[in-house]
Amino acid sequence: MTTHLTSARPAAGPRKESRRRPPASSATTVGRPGFGWAVPAAVFFFLFAIVPLIMVAVLSFMSWDGISPPEFVGTDNWSRLIDDPVMLKSIWLTLLLTALGVVLQTPLSILLGVWAAGHQRNRAVLSVIYFIPLLLSATAVSVLWRALLDPNFGIPAEATWLFGDGNLFGEQTTAIGVLAFVSTWQFTPFHTLIYQGAARAVPPVLYQAAEIDGAGRYRQFFHITLPQLRTSMITSMILMIVGGLTTFETVLILTQGGPGTTISAYYMYDKAFKSFDYGTGSAIALALVVAATIISLIVVRVSGYDKMRSSMEGVS
Repeated sequence: MTTHLTSARPAAGPRKESRRRPPASSATTVGRPGFGWAVPAAVFFFLFAIVPLIMVAVLSFMSWDGISPPEFVGTDNWSRLIDDPVMLKSIWLTLLLTALGVVLQTPLSILLGVWAAGHQRNRAVLSVIYFIPLLLSATAVSVLWRALLDPNFGIPAEATWLFGDGNLFGEQTTAIGVLAFVSTWQFTPFHTLIYQGAARAVPPVLYQAAEIDGAGRYRQFFHITLPQLRTSMITSMILMIVGGLTTFETVLILTQGGPGTTISAYYMYDKAFKSFDYGTGSAIALALVVAATIISLIVVRVSGYDKMRSSMEGVS
């Protein structure tokens, strides 16, 4: 008896394959965190940022000495500020110190950040030493440099051939130079960290292709590294601008507003806590918030940062 085995032929027509979905894993079922995770941070931001800002805005239209009940005066505080010559000088001085901070800190931060992102010998040790000012508060840094630059027993007293009479806080030009130097010394390490992380994120294949094409180290820096640091540069500049507009401790400890170093934040402190004019002080504080917001938005819009969609540095 002969048995014939025949294989079943597929039916004519289009062939349909049954696709089975993989079992859902825990990673796919969890998804993004819900809104509940943001509630604590949102409540904290609302209580300690939004509510005080609203109170300052309301108080800017009041006359209050901190003891008697506030009295509504309308726009009198703002009118006095517009006609106040000290306020106008403080605005220009604040913008000057902010511009000096950006001009001095940006190139130093980029160079140090790119260097710290490399593999040089003793790089880690030198980076740790250089980042020490970042661990100190602005008050501690100001007290340190106030002692080091003291005209009686500080460095200028020992190097009169370089500093003359040694009183760097006696003239407006040298006092502004000291403020710019101290701010640069303290905050450059912070921005260096930003550029260090961005430089390490640059794809190595770009440098390899540049070496094949014969590009040297300088051409690689200007044509590869700098364009890739574009978004980080914008972020760093915005932080510098906001920090420059709100600088207070450095001026309070180093110069106390003189000679000719009364910036807007210090003038706010002088009006509110020395003259007990909290209405005018609140108006200055609100003006600083508005100015910092407007300047930051202008930088974002002009630089095209708001149009960048790629997660890669420098790619829009």
